[in-house]
Amino acid sequence: MQRILKFFLPIFLIFPVCTILSQDTIQRATVDSLYREDQFYVGITYNALLDMPDGVNARGLSGGIQFGFLRDIPLNNRRNIALAIGAGIALDQFGENLFIGETNDDETIFRVLDENVDYNRNRFNMAIIEAPLEFRWRTSTPSTYKFWRVYAGFRVGYAYWYKATFKQSGNNVNQTKIAEFDPLRLSTTLSFGYSTFNLFASYSINPFFKNAETIDGAVVEYRTLKLGLMFYIL
Repeated sequence: MQRILKFFLPIFLIFPVCTILSQDTIQRATVDSLYREDQFYVGITYNALLDMPDGVNARGLSGGIQFGFLRDIPLNNRRNIALAIGAGIALDQFGENLFIGETNDDETIFRVLDENVDYNRNRFNMAIIEAPLEFRWRTSTPSTYKFWRVYAGFRVGYAYWYKATFKQSGNNVNQTKIAEFDPLRLSTTLSFGYSTFNLFASYSINPFFKNAETIDGAVVEYRTLKLGLMFYIL
């Protein structure tokens, strides 16, 4: 019995020490102190029309969806202040009672549809390639993936496709060439929130149309204010 104890006692004494030493040799997770908030984004908005001619108002669905990618560029050692640049696409639809058509001489017609005109649909759609630029403040850390953020930005876009659609019984009009439409889209943006879900707003700096008037002589220079939700995905 004594021989057995002499043989196993050193093992019992050495084993806990070896266990502790072996635990110290386990590779621990490293924290990336040079992290960036590179993100994909997806947004949905309600599109409110502003600066409309007298008698023009929203009718039907006005909304949009946007998606893209932003590359983060931290500006300080804490990395909670940064710039971001990226690229994306925005698809927008506006429902209102401003008819857009053309004469036989290919001149654009802008006409306010009053209650005497019976129609089923009158919409303006466009698809925009965008280059967003954001100034970013956040409470993120190298080990925190949920944080508060405030992102203020500016976007330059180009509407590579647009269409005005009017439908009534026995009459459909699709207008895809509007000389007065300005395809260059400039806007300011603001998003703020916590983690994935954020409130989003965007305001058009320049109007949709240049040198445009209704058949009654009213200037057509409306803009849009987009309000909705923005989702950032790491």
